[in-house]
Amino acid sequence: MSLENPFQDPLRFERRVPECAVVIFGANGDLTKRKLLPALYRLAYEQRLSSGFAVLGVSRTPLSDDKFREHMRESVKQFLEDSPFDEDVWKAFAQGLFYVPGDVGDAASFGAVAKRLEEIEAQRHTGGNALFYLSIQPSQYQEAAAGIGAAGMARGTGWRRIVVEKPFGHDLQSARELSEKLHEVFKESDVYRIDHYLGKETVQNILAFRFGNGIFEPLWNRRYVNNVQITAAESIGVEGRGAYYQEAGALRDMIQNHLMQVMSTVAMEPSATFQPDAVRDERAKLLRSIRILKPEEVAENAVAGQYGPSRIGGVDIPGFRQEKGVDSQSQTETYAAVTFFVDNWRWAGVPFYLRTGKHLPKRVSEIAIQFNAAPHAVFGEDRQGVTPNLLILRIQPEEGISLRFLSKRPGAGMQLRTVSMDFNYGSSFGERSPTAYETLLLDAMIGDATLYTRQDMVEASWTAIEPIMTAWHNSKMAFPNYAAGDWGPKESDAMLARHGHAWRKP
Repeated sequence: MSLENPFQDPLRFERRVPECAVVIFGANGDLTKRKLLPALYRLAYEQRLSSGFAVLGVSRTPLSDDKFREHMRESVKQFLEDSPFDEDVWKAFAQGLFYVPGDVGDAASFGAVAKRLEEIEAQRHTGGNALFYLSIQPSQYQEAAAGIGAAGMARGTGWRRIVVEKPFGHDLQSARELSEKLHEVFKESDVYRIDHYLGKETVQNILAFRFGNGIFEPLWNRRYVNNVQITAAESIGVEGRGAYYQEAGALRDMIQNHLMQVMSTVAMEPSATFQPDAVRDERAKLLRSIRILKPEEVAENAVAGQYGPSRIGGVDIPGFRQEKGVDSQSQTETYAAVTFFVDNWRWAGVPFYLRTGKHLPKRVSEIAIQFNAAPHAVFGEDRQGVTPNLLILRIQPEEGISLRFLSKRPGAGMQLRTVSMDFNYGSSFGERSPTAYETLLLDAMIGDATLYTRQDMVEASWTAIEPIMTAWHNSKMAFPNYAAGDWGPKESDAMLARHGHAWRKP
């Protein structure tokens, strides 16, 4: 596909990015190469970027603009998902790529960035609009924000916003301190805490599914829903990130942010309007309604696991403690499962089961909503092979929705079996879904914070997680307690069994 004027087609898309510059701190890191630049290129390919769009990369490696463009070209070609690479589009896009060497730990670097940003504004006519993306170590967030402020870059003739990657703090206190430091430079409305799970089409579609259809919302409550299971399973281990993961663990890395944000989207009350603050208000209310576990309740409602060595497909798989950079006596969990209850009228008594883990049997992220069984077995008591009605929202790898219900088997007699109605994004719409980073970067640049996490939401999720973190920190775990390739420790199954439930195996 060749485009004569790749940035000019005002009728094609409704949501277009205004003139602006994206300043990426950590421009030579994996996130920039694998996600950010491919997403920005794809927005250019789809003609959503203005002619005045620019990217300023900042990293310690000395590079010229041309070298940076060359490196990013190779990264985009390698990591572009489900899209062609068009040389004409790239040439037009690359004209807006710039680079300045700089170290977040060096105050003088921010002056160089500010000077270069002024030059780009004059050259590309960005209108003084700038989005600062912190693709750096979390320990450097405060330093980077302070440097941006000291160099005068937090204010300009246009808007100025900052995007912060997870993890946002490592506990409630550190999250509050980080927010305070960011607020010394940026207003809360200009702070965009990114969670890529919320950019996935299926997660966004939860709102359309619930509030755009008259048949589902009346069933979305304790009278009809038996339990909700939210799963984020990975089939790989720590993949060379053992040292980092040893400091984080599954509870902090996945449940505190990704899965609790998904839970809040599934269980929130309808907002009066589909406006950023209205939607985020309802998600925040839900998170504040989560019942906080007492210390003596943690053991029955939260399970930690760590994978041990195994042999899968004829290949020996090391346990977490044998991974590079991991302590041989590590107490870090690679699996976490939690039972949450929401203390409000809609969900009182309904358990929400959240689980995540490394080296599980398959890579899958989904939401499974199980409805109550029919109150009377009209067709007999033999329900072997019959499962309750189940609504499954698939987040990855294949985004879609399945509804499972009972139907009569062909032939004589009233025998029932479970059947499915499936909706798949790819086959239903016949077009490519944007990646999460495409959606979220576009939202940040146009000022739509609906899918971003607000300070009160972050604090509410840490408040719910902290009793579990404390209890696990004060206990010596009998690790490893599941083999790589299994669905987690047996204690996790026992946790659900106490409520009369069982984990769904996707």
